[in-house]
Amino acid sequence: MKVAIYARYSSDNQRDASIEDQIRLCRLHAEKQGWHIVEQYTDHAISGASLLRPGIQALISDATRGRFDVILSEAMDRLSRDQEDIAGIFKRMSYADVKIVTLSEGEVTHLHVGLKGTMNALFLKDLADKTRRGQRGRVEAGKSGGGNAYGYDVVRKLDANGEPIRGDRTINEAQANVVRRIFRDYAAGKSAKTIAVSLNRDGIPAPTGGDWGFSTINGNPKRGNGILNNEMYVGKIVWNRQRFIKDPDTGKRQARPNPESEWVTQEAPELRILDDDLWQVVKARQARNRIEPDAKGQPDVARVNTRRRPKYLFSGLTKCACCGGGYSMISATLIGCSTARNKGTCDNRVNIRRDELESRVLNALRNRMLDPKIFAAFCDAYTQETNRLRMEARTNIDAAQAEIARVGREEERLMDLYLKEAISIGAVKERGDRLKHRKAELESFLATADEPPPLLHPAMAQQYRIRVQQLYETLQDDSEERRIEAADVLRSLVEDIVLTPVDGKIEIDVRGDLAGILTLSVQRKNPAADAAGSQVKMVAGASYDLHLRPEQAKMVAGTDVDQNLQSTPVKMVAGARNYRYRHSLEIAV
Repeated sequence: MKVAIYARYSSDNQRDASIEDQIRLCRLHAEKQGWHIVEQYTDHAISGASLLRPGIQALISDATRGRFDVILSEAMDRLSRDQEDIAGIFKRMSYADVKIVTLSEGEVTHLHVGLKGTMNALFLKDLADKTRRGQRGRVEAGKSGGGNAYGYDVVRKLDANGEPIRGDRTINEAQANVVRRIFRDYAAGKSAKTIAVSLNRDGIPAPTGGDWGFSTINGNPKRGNGILNNEMYVGKIVWNRQRFIKDPDTGKRQARPNPESEWVTQEAPELRILDDDLWQVVKARQARNRIEPDAKGQPDVARVNTRRRPKYLFSGLTKCACCGGGYSMISATLIGCSTARNKGTCDNRVNIRRDELESRVLNALRNRMLDPKIFAAFCDAYTQETNRLRMEARTNIDAAQAEIARVGREEERLMDLYLKEAISIGAVKERGDRLKHRKAELESFLATADEPPPLLHPAMAQQYRIRVQQLYETLQDDSEERRIEAADVLRSLVEDIVLTPVDGKIEIDVRGDLAGILTLSVQRKNPAADAAGSQVKMVAGASYDLHLRPEQAKMVAGTDVDQNLQSTPVKMVAGARNYRYRHSLEIAV
């Protein structure tokens, strides 16, 4: 009788000696029976809940080829603890005319498969329930319920009986500083990819000990994983967000979210690494970046496309004046109207070199955007309008505050009349409700009253040109991170670039947000590192227009050009809460 021995142990808490013990006992039994052992199959530290084990797969394969007549194991649960799997093994071995014999059950029959298979499945479920019960108890005691998180160390100590105390954590200051750095950079506008590149460049190991990736930082907000989503950093332990189910085909564990009502949350202030303000800033940015699925459950393709990082400096901003379509790369160096080439419904076939377009726009932003004389006139008009709005706003605020005081006095007088029985309770309620409603309106107005924009200084024009020049120089930097940040800031100044064909050449209209320019001009530090943050709404609805006529000679990026400016008068339209300034410059380049 040719025999194959199978042995397995399931967890790292056990040891390889368990395999040797199983094989030794099986050998003794085979010798007593006079069987000839032809092969041994083993699986080390692998659960019996799945058949995706190299040892058991080799055993099944060799059995179907007739290498042996009997499979000998210590017990049925060594072969498998899953009802379906053990039934499948028994069925295959019966077809191959191979018997299954165990030291515990003897020769395995259909009865053993049914009863022992059920018992083994119940054992797995009971083990899982006990594990979760212990984890929940640790969480409710303010301890960690699972594995360790980046930023913390496991506290290893024993109780009075010498048993390990599980779930205690302490802050790892070195890793905690990395966590704070990640949150500050993300709040400042850096992408997860940029942050990962920076951490890898500085030689900071990732949680796994290797290199950082953007997914390690972003994670999945709904499942609470990833550096940016770990609430333990603000002193909260959240357990039972998800459960794991094994795929019956692959044996791999798949995460399934649990309803929020089943989450277990416990305060752990001693584990706090971040302050609430920084956490909320990051959560707000994540909410802005979130792409919700449409009615069919598919992602919003338009928003996904807008979230992609542009390949070139002004990718996605260039428009054709003839059809409104986009300009895109039509060769290695030229850009042209996409509609004209892809659909043939536009007659604009005039192309422009990409580097020429970037040079003209950059030079306009650096040298032509704001002439000191024109900007000084703009500031004077802006200051007069701002002062008028400030006076109106102050008057309205003072009037609202005075009326709130009068409403308060009226409420007191109404109560006095009621106490003197000079007015009925119905009249008190009716007049009191009107006063309460009016007071709520006034308080809402004061809470939402807009502060007038700050006054401008003519020197901001010169400061703006200095900042843009610094950004331009940063674009030539060797650091990819700095180049990306500088490009993002420059793109934020431009709303769109309209390209118009005129006599075989291209005229360029650059349109943008004046608030971004004013914000950039007051930056105190290197704009490539600091200007990428959220823009201050310094001028509500303000915008600018730049018109660049076709150049007469070839321009090299960075070449100085004549200060030949023609300006249109500054136009203002002021509304009650929203006002718009348009400043147009026609510039010969």
